[in-house]
Amino acid sequence: MDKLNFVQNGARKLPPGFRFQPTDEEIVFQYLTRKTFSFPLPASVVPEISVCNYDPWDLPGDGEEDRYFFTKNEAKYQNGNRANRATCSGYWKATGSDKRITCPKRSKDTMGLRKTLVFHRGKPPNGSRTDWIMHEYRLVNSGTTSSNNSTKNSDLVQMVNWFLCRIFLKKGSTEKQDEEINQPRAYGFVNGDDDDVGPSSSSSSSCGSSAITESTSNGLDLDHEQTSVNGFNDFPPYLYQ
Repeated sequence: MDKLNFVQNGARKLPPGFRFQPTDEEIVFQYLTRKTFSFPLPASVVPEISVCNYDPWDLPGDGEEDRYFFTKNEAKYQNGNRANRATCSGYWKATGSDKRITCPKRSKDTMGLRKTLVFHRGKPPNGSRTDWIMHEYRLVNSGTTSSNNSTKNSDLVQMVNWFLCRIFLKKGSTEKQDEEINQPRAYGFVNGDDDDVGPSSSSSSSCGSSAITESTSNGLDLDHEQTSVNGFNDFPPYLYQ
């Protein structure tokens, strides 16, 4: 399992034609759960990093794609449990309600929670909202045999200290990385709706399926900019024949 390592210098580098597009269930039960209990991962495609040590546009990886990171919860205060979400230029602010993520094949007592956060430039509470979005996944346990619907999110107990974060620019955003660094300004959401903050949708799959998918156009993906990754060339020799 560990031989499938696609992380280089803290960034994900997949062979041309492949994309990492996991569902919520795959993120929680194939990656986060395995990371939490030190089981082998399906593939080493998610680097470990302290997300809040970076502004979102400075994180490793391709800013045009969703980026995934394992990170640990850092307390804001030494004697408290409140998470530190501040970066050099701003802070991550939670929005909406946490989404529960379950799997029929798993115990009902263990589930995932997905928290949505929006990046704000400046200092709270007067920061300027941007189009940078984070989905923060954590593994929780209800500690009871009650059904999921009868247990409040506030009663769920977080397991260990690992999170898996998906960071991306809101779909349809006109915000560019260079503009974000050189010309700071506030950006509103396209629809002005907190609930419409999801990434581009991916095809649904079962909680046990692979999260690495092959993406081609007419059988070939000719738009990939990588030249060589792990011995894979951008275009195989037969394309030139």
